[in-house]
Amino acid sequence: MRKILLSACLASPLAALAQTSPAAASNSSPSANNPATTKASPARPAEVASVIPSVNVAGERPTNRIDRQVYDVKSDISTSNSTAADALNNVPSVAVDPDGTVTLRGSSNVQILVDGKPSAMLQGENRGATLNAMQADDIESVEVINNPGAQFGNEAGGGPILNLVMRRNRKAGGFANLNANAGVEGRYNSAFSGSYNEGAWGIQGGAHIRHDGRNSTADVSRDRLDSNGNWVHSSQQSSGMGLNDMSGVNSTVNYNLNATDTLAASANYNARTNDQHGVDHYINGATALQPLTDYVRTTQRSGDARNFGWGTRYDHKGELPNEVLKIDLRVSASENESDNLYANSYASGNLPNTRAAQHNNSSIRIVDFTGDYERPLWGGSAKAGYKIATNTSDAETAYTDINPYTSAVTLNPARSNHYQLEETVVALYGSYQLRLNDDWGLLAGLRSEHTALDIHQYTSNVEASNNYLNFMPSLFATYKLSEASTLRFAYARRIRRPNANDLNPYVVYRDEFNVSSGNPMLKPTKTDSFEVGYETKLFGLETNLRSYYRRDTDAIVDYRTLLANNVLLTTRRNGEGSHSSGLEFTMSGKLTPELTLNTSGNLMRMQQTTLDDQGLLSTRTANSLSGRVRLNYAYSAATQVQMALQMQGKMLSGQGYRSPNSTFNLSLRQALTPRLSMLATVTDLFNTNKMETVVDSATLRETSTRRFDGRVFYLGLSYRFGGPNKESEQHEPRMGPPPGGPGGGPGFGAPPPQG
Repeated sequence: MRKILLSACLASPLAALAQTSPAAASNSSPSANNPATTKASPARPAEVASVIPSVNVAGERPTNRIDRQVYDVKSDISTSNSTAADALNNVPSVAVDPDGTVTLRGSSNVQILVDGKPSAMLQGENRGATLNAMQADDIESVEVINNPGAQFGNEAGGGPILNLVMRRNRKAGGFANLNANAGVEGRYNSAFSGSYNEGAWGIQGGAHIRHDGRNSTADVSRDRLDSNGNWVHSSQQSSGMGLNDMSGVNSTVNYNLNATDTLAASANYNARTNDQHGVDHYINGATALQPLTDYVRTTQRSGDARNFGWGTRYDHKGELPNEVLKIDLRVSASENESDNLYANSYASGNLPNTRAAQHNNSSIRIVDFTGDYERPLWGGSAKAGYKIATNTSDAETAYTDINPYTSAVTLNPARSNHYQLEETVVALYGSYQLRLNDDWGLLAGLRSEHTALDIHQYTSNVEASNNYLNFMPSLFATYKLSEASTLRFAYARRIRRPNANDLNPYVVYRDEFNVSSGNPMLKPTKTDSFEVGYETKLFGLETNLRSYYRRDTDAIVDYRTLLANNVLLTTRRNGEGSHSSGLEFTMSGKLTPELTLNTSGNLMRMQQTTLDDQGLLSTRTANSLSGRVRLNYAYSAATQVQMALQMQGKMLSGQGYRSPNSTFNLSLRQALTPRLSMLATVTDLFNTNKMETVVDSATLRETSTRRFDGRVFYLGLSYRFGGPNKESEQHEPRMGPPPGGPGGGPGFGAPPPQG
């Protein structure tokens, strides 16, 4: 077994989220997205008292903090029957396509955390399916961290962060909510969540089921330049059908030992099926050495995926003001298994029909142990923490050819593969936050990470390893121009190291036209990001304007080359570099007592420098305009209507680009009683959502268009049980930190821990 030392200087793990000191919070503006801002018309007080459920608001969550923006997704009236992917699509500059691919300001290098911690179910190929299964109703808010500070590590990409803060109840007594929704073509979902707090104890959790999915069709038109200098045309028409079952449970238990110490434990489990039926029609153009081939491939896929996690946490409140010690252990795992049966039926070329099977088995396991300490120091607030984390990824594929006459099974070694990546990270960080005077606030930090990688390519009998140390500084500042206006400045350096699939050199079979492979010689991408923001009130609306610049060194980009028989190989390379800049704005607030507006836009310019088909440097640029508008109209105290338009601009992607697209969603909520509400939603009302990618190089011209049955109608009911008693509405008897746990999965969790 030969040893190979990777030349890459990869870097990154994921530390968790740090709370901002009071100095930062004092410089924040109230959230314009809080549900409390969606008020009914004052013209019908009697109707309000008799129909609308009571809502207790202890305080509005700030829209901005010194190092992040916080968006309260509960203001979306469709949360009771929508998914986490739907909720993220309502966050400015965030886009989630029907496959669950997430982009932020045009970058797909996005980390997604749950309560400030990484979770196996939101990494790799699990992410899209998990976001399309997780209940939006479990999410309290989404924190957008475009320039992560020293307290955040670099796992799962090392780019900007979307932190899902899960709901938790701090009030004494019991509370529960039950949702049930039915949709077109047999779709349905239901969720139950609740909590009970009494004395020193608190328990909360939930369960959900969902039967859903998106059927799709695709068209690929490809022209390739053959060895004789002639363009050869080929095409592929595909359809995929199948709704999958998803279910999950989660629970968190909290116990206050005394006024200063709290213990918490949590667990979660989620499962889903991987069933689908697909049909692909391929036509390969004739060449001098190969006749035209025309055939149909049918695919029948089945399988299951399981995600689970558990964790424990200890919080200690010190004697000094805002002195806090947190110790947090989380373990999460994801297991995916599927079986694909293929059958090729040829219409030309006098070729015999063929059959094949493919078995896939992959898993991810994360162990994350962090400790954080915060205390006042020299008139400011100091934080320090450590992280020890292991991430093990294992992927095994067995492809077998089936004799169409004898049904004998033969292993195909060219399409079989077993690969494992073991990653261990040890990190230390420190940060200091200080209010210099009434106008200026400052937050500076430094993070160091030591990363050890061990690669095992069992199929090729090859091993590789690497160890490296990285330092990442960050700096944030705020300047208060007036009572209503604030300037913000940010700089952060990040490292994006390649993941397991990026490094695996084995060629993985996707379909008859497409294969992919990793590149073990990839170097990590270093990203320097700068941002200047201005916050004010304009026409009575909360307004944020941010300009940003991001420079990537050794950017990892997709690279496509044609192999024999019209098979396209997609791999990854380090480009010479890329950079993007843009101007982003958000506006939110009440236009009238009945009408609430939330709108945002992002005007961006991207530039990528890569090697073209002939090995020459090629620079491409693109201008992109993305935006969204969401209007909430309170027709009466009991009736609310929401309209949401989302538009995604052109995006560069490797040797090509992704075309713009748009969707329009409509929701109606009708309160039937103080506890019972009815909700109707239509997603992608005009059925315009599609994914189109275009490649135009010296040897390849390809347009790939994929459409989804996006127009989906849901009708459901939501019922609220129990609630805080009158005494708990006035004061909170619990001692220590609010209840919450370190589960790391969908459901209720703790406030974002540090790490």
